[in-house]
Amino acid sequence: MTRPTPRNRASAVLSLFPEPVAAKVPEITALFWVIKVLTTGMGEAASDYLAAHNLVIAGALGLVGFGLGMAWQLRVRRYRAGVYWFAVAMVALFGTMAADGLHKGLGIPYTVTTVGYALALALIFVVWQRSEQTLSIHSITTRRREWFYWLTVLATFALGTAAGDLTAFTLHLGYAASIVLFGVAIAVPGVAYARGWMNSVAAFWTAYVLTRPLGASIADWLGKPTRLHGLGYGDGTVTVVATLAIAVLVAYLAHTGTDVQQRTAVKA
Repeated sequence: MTRPTPRNRASAVLSLFPEPVAAKVPEITALFWVIKVLTTGMGEAASDYLAAHNLVIAGALGLVGFGLGMAWQLRVRRYRAGVYWFAVAMVALFGTMAADGLHKGLGIPYTVTTVGYALALALIFVVWQRSEQTLSIHSITTRRREWFYWLTVLATFALGTAAGDLTAFTLHLGYAASIVLFGVAIAVPGVAYARGWMNSVAAFWTAYVLTRPLGASIADWLGKPTRLHGLGYGDGTVTVVATLAIAVLVAYLAHTGTDVQQRTAVKA
């Protein structure tokens, strides 16, 4: 029996994750930001709910979900709303667990994890820019750029989780004040872009990072008990409601196709 060569193994991997034939991420609309905030809140609430019942099972589910979401997304050759947002939801869950694990499992302060993830994200941006000469989401039309994109998304979720916990706990702002803080902060890149002070790529990624602590703070405020300054609806309830809302909105996008990037098709 002939052993597979490194070249054959590489070909097999590439056949599993083929080159895209069109853009692999959605057009940025108002509904994109709504769903993004919902996925961040869902990931936060689901992670906390699962971890509270069984930390090992929670970690296993997060890892399996992340693997399935990434494999499915990388297998398709163009943007599919259901596939893309399932991948984002699984990254939200896994990224939350990764960030929380460093603090709750290893005792690393939120200040350290926030700075560490910020540096990691900055490094990814530098390597991505040097490799592809662009960080635009309208350029996600090759396999390599898609890998860069999802690595960046994972880093933003981990950074946002750590930053949200930093403001809520280390800085003692609590959930409600954190919502106000990140709500104001996320408006800054929008205003800067509208005024011409910031280009579209920088404005997008700044806002993208900030949606994570905003969504997580909202989920914690709704789900955590009143003794922790939440409204006490429960992490499980928040998870279910957010998941249903995401499902309805994604189904709408899949049906209408209003978020498909029409101008970035590439040759097969």
